[in-house]
Amino acid sequence: MEALRERGIDPFPAAEYEVTGHTDEIRENFSDDLTPPREVRVAGRIMSRRIMGKASFMELQDARGRIQVYVSRDELCPGEDKDFYNVVFKKLMDIGDFIGVEGFVFRTQMGEITIHARKITFLGKSLRPLPVVKMKDGKAYDAFTDPEMRYRRRYVDLVVNKGVKEIFEKRTRMFNSMREYFNGHGYLEVDTPVLQSIPGGAAARPFITHHNALDIPLYLRIANELYLKRLIVGGFDGVYEFSRNFRNEGMDRTHNPEFTCMEIYVPYKDYNWMMAFTEKMLEKIALDVNGTTKVTVGDREIDFKAPYKRVTMTQAILDATGFDITGKSEDELRAFCKENGIEVEPSMGKGKLIDEIFGEKCEGSFIQPTFIIDYPIEMSPLTKRHRDNPELTERFELMVNGKELANAYSELNDPIDQYERFVEQMRLADKGDDEAMIIDADFIRALEYGMPPTSGMGIGMDRLAMLLTGQSTIQEVLLFPQMRPEKKSSKEEEGENPDSEEV
Repeated sequence: MEALRERGIDPFPAAEYEVTGHTDEIRENFSDDLTPPREVRVAGRIMSRRIMGKASFMELQDARGRIQVYVSRDELCPGEDKDFYNVVFKKLMDIGDFIGVEGFVFRTQMGEITIHARKITFLGKSLRPLPVVKMKDGKAYDAFTDPEMRYRRRYVDLVVNKGVKEIFEKRTRMFNSMREYFNGHGYLEVDTPVLQSIPGGAAARPFITHHNALDIPLYLRIANELYLKRLIVGGFDGVYEFSRNFRNEGMDRTHNPEFTCMEIYVPYKDYNWMMAFTEKMLEKIALDVNGTTKVTVGDREIDFKAPYKRVTMTQAILDATGFDITGKSEDELRAFCKENGIEVEPSMGKGKLIDEIFGEKCEGSFIQPTFIIDYPIEMSPLTKRHRDNPELTERFELMVNGKELANAYSELNDPIDQYERFVEQMRLADKGDDEAMIIDADFIRALEYGMPPTSGMGIGMDRLAMLLTGQSTIQEVLLFPQMRPEKKSSKEEEGENPDSEEV
C-alpha cells in the first residue's frame, strides 16, 4: 500500500471507472469471427495470477463470474514505463485487489476466452489475504469452509466460495415472485410498526427496549398480524407486508431471533380459499426461482406442484399415536405426554400440550407439502371457530420437509369472542406462560367498528428460501445470521490491531 502511494498511485481511489462489459455477458457474446475484436472495460477482483516473465495470466472476478486476463509487458506499457509491469503489476498487486482492465477479447490456443489487457487501472487494495484453496496430493488446504467463520465473515464467503452468491440471488427472486403474485391480484404492500407498545399477533417471547422521550417500554414486533387486520377494518381490499420480526427465543438450524415473515390478509375469503391461493403461489415461486416445482433438500425430493394433501390436526395425531385428542381435558393430555416421554411445563394449557404432542409425534413425518387443518380452539386465540364444530378453529399450517412453513386462519372478527380469548391467554400468563398473548384493547376496539369475513396467512420467508435453495440450516440463507460475540484476542483487548503483523 505504501509503495503504491510512493509511486503516485492511490490505493483507494474515488474516481468513477466506467464498465462496458461483465464476465458472463462477454463469454456469452464472444465470436471468433468478429473483426476487429471487441473492445471492453471490465472491473473486478484479482483471484489468481501466473507470472511468466514478460507475459502473465490472471483471473478476474466481477459480480457475474470470472474471466481470464492476458497481460504482456510490452503491450501493457508501451514506451519507456516498463516499471508498471515489473514493479506495480508483478510486485505490488495482490490476489484480492480490485483493478480495472481495458483491452480486447480473444480466444487463446487452449480455447479459453480471454481479455488481452492494454491498460490496467488500480481500483482498491486488499490489506488481508483472501483464503485461496491449495491442492496437494489430492487434498484441499486453506479452503474457507468452517461454518462459523463463513457466517461471521460472509463478505469473504461470498468472494471465495462458489454457489453462495447464487443462494441469495434466488432468495431475491423468491421475494420478487411473491410480490408479483400478490400485486397481480390487486393487493397492496404496506408497512407497519416494528416498535410496538404491545407484542401481539403471536405466542412468543419478545425483545424489550425503552423509549426515553415517552418513558415507556416498547417491544420489537413478534408479528404484524393485528396491525394488518386494522387495515382491513379500514377498508383495504387486501394487504400484505414482508415483516422483519424478532423473537427472544432459542436458536437452532431452523430458528434465528431475527427473521422475515410475509403476512397477507384478504377480506371476504376463508381458509379454504387461502389454501388454494397458497399452493398456487408456491408452485409459481418454485418455477420462477428454479424453473421446476421440484427441489432437493438433502436426500429428499420435494414437489411444490399443486394441489397439496389436507389432514386434520386430530387425525394426524390419531394416525401417529392412536390417541384421540377430541374432548380430552388438560389433565388427560398432560398424562399422555408424561406416558410418552414428551417434556411439558406446568404452565402449559391444553393448546400448548396439543402443540407439543403434534410437534413431537407428527410434524417430522410430513415431507411433501401438506395442509394440517382444523386446530383445537385452545391452540388458536386469533382464529374463527369452525363453522361445523365450535371446539375447533378454521386454521391450517402448511408442513414441508417436517417443518411448519405457513400458518393461516379464517380470521376471528367477533370482538366479544376475541376479548374472551385474550382473557384466557392472560390466565395462562398468570400460570407462568411467558409466550401468552397480552390483551390489545385497541385491536378489540377496531373489531368493534366491524371487520368483514377475512382470511390471513403468514409464511416464513427464510424457511421457504431454505427449501428453494436446498439448504438444511437457516444460517445458509441469511446474509448475516445472529452469532455469539467473537472472542477478543489479548491485542484487541489492549486496543491494538490483532493482525497488524500479518498486514
